[in-house]
Amino acid sequence: MGIHIGVDLGGTNVRTGIVQEDGTVEQLIQEKTEVENGVDRTLEKMIDMIERTAGGRTIATIGIGAPGPLDPHRGVILDPPNLPGWEEVALVERMEAHFGVDVQLDNDANAAALAEAKFGAGRDYTSVFYITVSTGVGGGLVIDGRVFSGAQGYAGEIGNMILQPNGYQYSNLNKGSLESYASGTAIGKRAEELYGIEGGAERVFELVKEGKEEAQHIVEEAVDFLAMAIANLTHIINPEVFVLGGGVMNAGDLIWVPLEERVKEYLFPGLIPEIKLKRAELDGHAGVIGAALLPLQKK
Repeated sequence: MGIHIGVDLGGTNVRTGIVQEDGTVEQLIQEKTEVENGVDRTLEKMIDMIERTAGGRTIATIGIGAPGPLDPHRGVILDPPNLPGWEEVALVERMEAHFGVDVQLDNDANAAALAEAKFGAGRDYTSVFYITVSTGVGGGLVIDGRVFSGAQGYAGEIGNMILQPNGYQYSNLNKGSLESYASGTAIGKRAEELYGIEGGAERVFELVKEGKEEAQHIVEEAVDFLAMAIANLTHIINPEVFVLGGGVMNAGDLIWVPLEERVKEYLFPGLIPEIKLKRAELDGHAGVIGAALLPLQKK
């Protein structure tokens, strides 16, 4: 039968684990990605970690979640900002050549979406849109247990959704994009540039609790943009449930309470009682779990 291994490849860390049928993770290993040492070094490390994770057991499938942009159809990592030097890396081909088993690659947000849809907050629904709000903003759509990746694999890239034409911009994203206002990075940068508040998003949330109006304004702005994005996605896709995770969402009611109310202001009246926002349940292991599920998606 063999075991199913998930690999969560990030710019800082690589994590591997065996994922059981009930979604539990065993033999979890985490090590530094060492991107500064080149692609080959990281690939060698991944192979070694997978072999140590397997511990001599037969491997049935390997799934890999990685930062985009990538092409899940060809199994190629294109040129992700947080994996410098990874240009047109045929990751699936190289892993299949070594292990001789089915290997599947997809965006890390899609992998997390699949995990939440199968074992997390979206397990009771047939259509799930997962949103992660952390350093950046990402998303993934799962319908009937299968990730919808789109024609070129870019489906779910909601961070680049334009919500404020010619608005604020950072990185290579569109001006006025969702990620430019609602991500943890954006919250920290906006606070510093507008009000001289240093310490990133975490400090902003602390100041909100202390009643500082400038910090409250930054958070309200982020919530408003996130609410607009969710409303847009609702009108376009109309999923049964939105599952939200990531570091920013860990701010709790500072985000959740106003977000749930603000979303309703942008919806058709008939959708207001139907909208469902749920907190992610698998943030700690979603990447590894979802990666392992990639080769096992419902056909």
